[in-house]
Formats: sequence, C-alpha cells, structure tokens
Amino acid sequence: MALLLTSPFLLARYAWPALRESGNGRIVVVASVHGLVASPFKAAKHGVLGLVKALALEGADAGIRASAVCPGYVRTTLVEQQIADQARAYGLPEDRVVEDVLLAAQAIKRMLEPSEVADTVAYLLGPGGALFTGAPLVVDGGWTAR
Repeated sequence: MALLLTSPFLLARYAWPALRESGNGRIVVVASVHGLVASPFKAAKHGVLGLVKALALEGADAGIRASAVCPGYVRTTLVEQQIADQARAYGLPEDRVVEDVLLAAQAIKRMLEPSEVADTVAYLLGPGGALFTGAPLVVDGGWTAR
C-alpha cells in the first residue's frame, strides 16, 4: 500500500502547488491492468485508479490533469524473479510460465518492455495527452478485451 498508493498520493500532494501554478500540470501514475480486473493481492492497484479520478476532478479548474497507465506484465527484474515461484506453484517448467500463466489472459502473448510503458507516459505528458484526465490508458495486449 505504501509504495503503490500512498506514494502517488504524497507526490500529488506535495507537487500540487507547482502543478496549479503552471496552469497545465500533469500527473501520470503507473497502475496496472490489475487495477481494472480483480486479482488476489492487488487491491492497491484499484485504489490508484480511484486516486487518479479524484485528482482529475479536484485539479480540473486549475488546469491539472491526472491519468494512469495500466500495463499488463512488463519485463522487469521483479516479474522475472516471479517466474520460478510461479513454475513451482503451477507445476510447470519455467519456460512455460510466461505464456501459460502470466500471459494467459492476454490476446498478444508478449510482455511489454519498460520502454513501451515509458513511451505511453511520454504520450500522456505531451500534446496528444492534453485531454486525458481521470481515466486509465490501457496497454495490456488485449487482456481486458475478454
């Protein structure tokens, strides 16, 4: 909870005066597809999306926009370290865990690269993201299409 929900709240709280002063402030929080679909042990992800909605409404008159990126699984050290644990839990060889467990719900059977998440954040912070507020931008390989 501290990392996933409290830190974006505190960041917004302390940045709010500068964002307001700019007249065009943007807050982008990386949530997760787990904020859109219920998953065990992922309640904080749902809280992040609620926070973004509240920030969007509270900041609209001051020109502050708040949005969230909701990626599927991203190829990070943390995810890579989970593969062995998942293999043991599901009784699968490690080379089958990514496609058969982690990406099972996705239409496109590929993890996102960190750079793809960064590109999405850059879009939200750029001119194309000017009217994104209070909503997630989903980059999940078709996970939530089901």
